[in-house]
Amino acid sequence: MAISLGSIADDYTGASDLANTLTKNGLRTVQTVGIPDPSLALPDVDAVVVSLKIRSVPASEAVTAATEAERWLRHRGAGHVLYKICSTFDSTDAGNIGPVTEALRDAAGGGSVLVTPAFPETGRTVYLGHLFVGGQPLNESPLKDHPLNPMHDANLVRVLARQTRGAVGLIDLAAIAAGPAAARASLDALRTTGVTMAVADAIFEKDLETLGEIALETPISTGASGLGLGLARALVRSGRISGGATAEDIIRPVDGFSAIIAGSCSKATLRQLEVAERSMPVLRLDPERLISGPDEIAAAISWAGDRISAGPVVVAASAAPETVSRLQSQYGRETSGHAIETATSIIAAELVERGVRRLVVAGGETSGAAVDRLAIPAFLIGPEIAPGVPVLRTVGNAQGDMLLALKSGNFGGDDFFASALAMMR
Repeated sequence: MAISLGSIADDYTGASDLANTLTKNGLRTVQTVGIPDPSLALPDVDAVVVSLKIRSVPASEAVTAATEAERWLRHRGAGHVLYKICSTFDSTDAGNIGPVTEALRDAAGGGSVLVTPAFPETGRTVYLGHLFVGGQPLNESPLKDHPLNPMHDANLVRVLARQTRGAVGLIDLAAIAAGPAAARASLDALRTTGVTMAVADAIFEKDLETLGEIALETPISTGASGLGLGLARALVRSGRISGGATAEDIIRPVDGFSAIIAGSCSKATLRQLEVAERSMPVLRLDPERLISGPDEIAAAISWAGDRISAGPVVVAASAAPETVSRLQSQYGRETSGHAIETATSIIAAELVERGVRRLVVAGGETSGAAVDRLAIPAFLIGPEIAPGVPVLRTVGNAQGDMLLALKSGNFGGDDFFASALAMMR
């Protein structure tokens, strides 16, 4: 299997978001969970998105995993590799966006890497190097309070400069709006001054198309799904891929029950849970009891197991930001986060053991833990439920065919959970 575009995603929901974007824009796409085992037969596709779980691990671990994935993609023909990051750029001063980008740049032979988290469709724009969310600077928006990597600086040039050894520059909106030739000249000029990473402004979709065209001429880029959109359209225009063909039977029905697992504490997910309570049973777990012992997990499995034959159930470990802050202060950020991810993944796996074959998971870390525990090796990308969230059909997993939706915490409308299950029937 020779592919035209490779991507390394720093979490599983972000990988689904990107794979969805590539599919919508004409690329036959498969999402793998980690680097595939050689025995796994992947379908013939234009793009492969390798899902990793490296957003919040130590930078050295993230670098090792990403460079291994880059080698795997290159060996399968990928001429360009996109390091897919979150559109909120959440990353501490120690990494991981800067160190991973730097390592991938070195592996590809140097040069300047184009970087942008812009995705206007979801309200993320970059102007003069500053990231805006729905018109608000990132550090003033509700998304500043990520539970693991809170973001209190909207200046991405400054953020990246704190994470990397090399110089960081800016390709401003004036150059990008002037078209590919001007943007390319700006990137070339930065390269001659020793800039290793160039943050790129983008306000409109046409800006992403310009950036995709010039990024495709380089071996590595870093960005959110918006940059994936630009890359996909550039590939289609180039005639280097067949374009448009996708698996027609991805959402054919599967036998079994339906369940929703939520671990995200985002405002959007909390609202979605409120709406879900009007139409389906919702169990709200006590996060502190999840941290302190197994009893809450056992009770949740029993509660859900008694109800899944009658219709979809929701099990939620989501909590308000103030509760999360208190738990992190009491138990530590890593301990509390790991405990909740482990608990929700155990619950998800036990429900699949009891016959769940349509599963919705809310939260990036929650989704990653669940997919890992279920040992699902890959997904085919189906139609979109909400911007950035496609239906996924499993490939090669021991449980047989399943349909999933892996949702970043802030994605989806108020009725997302019901809409997702409706598309999986």
